[in-house]
Amino acid sequence: MTRTATDTPYGYAPSGKDTGVVKPKGTSRIRAHEGLETIELRSRKPEWLKVRSPGGRNYLRLKQMMRSESLHTVCEEAGCPNIGECWEAGTATFMILGDVCTRACKYCGVAHGMPTGLDTDEPRRVAETVAEMALEHVVITSVNRDELPDGGAGIYAETIHRIHQAVPGCSVEVLIPDFKGDEDALRTVVEAGPAILGHNLETVERLHPDVRPGGRYWRSISFLGAVKKIDTAMLTKTGIILGMGEEAPEIRQAMADLREAAVDILTLGQYLRPSPMHIPVARWVTPDEFATWKRIGEEEHGFRHVESGPLVRSSYHAKEQAREVVAGGPGSIVDVLEADIPAPAEVASGLIQLEVGRPGKPTAGGR
Repeated sequence: MTRTATDTPYGYAPSGKDTGVVKPKGTSRIRAHEGLETIELRSRKPEWLKVRSPGGRNYLRLKQMMRSESLHTVCEEAGCPNIGECWEAGTATFMILGDVCTRACKYCGVAHGMPTGLDTDEPRRVAETVAEMALEHVVITSVNRDELPDGGAGIYAETIHRIHQAVPGCSVEVLIPDFKGDEDALRTVVEAGPAILGHNLETVERLHPDVRPGGRYWRSISFLGAVKKIDTAMLTKTGIILGMGEEAPEIRQAMADLREAAVDILTLGQYLRPSPMHIPVARWVTPDEFATWKRIGEEEHGFRHVESGPLVRSSYHAKEQAREVVAGGPGSIVDVLEADIPAPAEVASGLIQLEVGRPGKPTAGGR
């Protein structure tokens, strides 16, 4: 049964979702944008952000396949600009655990609300679809399911196992939530044997409480670091969205923080506003600047690979990364931080970060 918003019509609350009760995401205004001249939603995009509308033969075939199996893709739910290119090439990023997320990130086009069930047959259908598509590499991501004891980690593990059984030789990349810092849930996914384990940081520390109020900056970074404690040979990956109001020194600092957790692969892409109820774009980042950040990330900070460009998203060129990038060892952060500290959305005092800077580390220069 299709469910629509049950709260007030305030905030982003798309209809047509079938796995939960959709609720508004709230205001598009954030403190970091006060006094900042942002870009209007209807403003003309730069030439480098224009892509052809999808509609090729393979795109239509895959869309029908997803609908017939009641599967979701983040390509559609999050409005990825590369959907035409990737689907025509026969690749897609499956989104498991439904299409309604328990968190209300201010940049994300996925619906927010309360999921109403758990589809335990989903791993089988995903694996059969991967086999039918004859994929050599597949990316699996999900909504947040904070109401589940393990956050959905068991479904991730079952999906990985099923794909390995159905398509021997197919590498599986997962882009997981933070499972609220639950290291046992993380271990469940890691021990299932994905080729790459990703978890997106999304933005710099200053913006994090406003644009990602359901998460915590150091929890995300340390969660990636903890992967290397469980499996030192596993590739780890994260993504940062640029154009939300961050400044250059903050991007550098985020890179340095991620390398403390020995993250191997970093993706950098342009923020595109999904609707008027999401935060505005603060600036358009040029292709030249993206090229500069790739050089800085690889040469100055030591990432094994940086995929950086206006239209880059987490799964862009994922197959090549899985085949060509070799994992580094553990970093200085191998234990999960902030697992016992509420996220800003869980604090009743108006999205106030409880502490600034890495937990247990003296602050300096305002950090």
